[in-house]
Amino acid sequence: MSTDQFAAGQFTADQFEAFRPHLRSVAYRVLGSTADAEDAVQDAWVRAHAAGSAGVENLGGWLTTIVGRVALNLLRSRATRRETAWDGSAGEGPAWDGRLPDLQVAPVDGPEDPERRAVEQDEVGAALMVVLDTLAPAERVAFVLHDQFAVPFEEIAPLLDRSLPATRQLASRARRKVRDAVPAQDDVARRREVVAAYLAASQTGDFDRLVALLDPEVVVRLDYGPGDLSRVLRGARAVAEQARLHFGTARFSRLALVAGSPGLVTVLDDGTVYSLLAFTVRDGRVVGIDILSDADRLVGVLPS
Repeated sequence: MSTDQFAAGQFTADQFEAFRPHLRSVAYRVLGSTADAEDAVQDAWVRAHAAGSAGVENLGGWLTTIVGRVALNLLRSRATRRETAWDGSAGEGPAWDGRLPDLQVAPVDGPEDPERRAVEQDEVGAALMVVLDTLAPAERVAFVLHDQFAVPFEEIAPLLDRSLPATRQLASRARRKVRDAVPAQDDVARRREVVAAYLAASQTGDFDRLVALLDPEVVVRLDYGPGDLSRVLRGARAVAEQARLHFGTARFSRLALVAGSPGLVTVLDDGTVYSLLAFTVRDGRVVGIDILSDADRLVGVLPS
């Protein structure tokens, strides 16, 4: 390789690295898996490097569509999901298959590094990720790229091999599903206050206080990993009774940003992450909790 070729390749690599956090965010939003997102971004780098960026005016947009196509292919090639719809509800939004998406974690208080700021500012929400996981691949890509990353439909349509009107319809259908299934939340400060109160009640074993913090129609999704333990709980007393079983481990819990929003992470004395709790808070009460307690998927989840 000549010096000029090496310099050009190095420049392209540097440019790609500048976009990597953005591309990782796009891939994660489409795939719901941090490992798959990393694979998609790496695949996008290989494709972009091979194609070359000569004549590309909007490098960020070009790379976004490449990673979008890679993520779409991964979605389509995934194994068939579990047949069981764990929540068993009809007419109450998309059924849940018993598996939560990966939940990203960042400290509530810590160094003001770029990654932490990105997590705080780029709030995803576990409830949204669960709904995205129920969309058809083309719907999910159209919605994520257009509604969340402002990619024009004119660039998304060729990626999906659909007409422009059909692509708009896909995003519109996904938007309705998200709007119907994801509740509006209180502001971040109020959410943090409610989650802190939930933690305090759990650590002191205050069952009545816990019930008071829960909306009467609260819904909790528990993902314990492969097997038959994952399930949905409904109602304040049922959820509080479940939480009572874990009062003993609550002393290991602390506030964290889970899926970009105030939540809880439980870390045992040996450093093992026991669980992540992502909260949905509305009108000062907890209306939803997504609990990930799959040991295999929690390895390495905490930022170093």
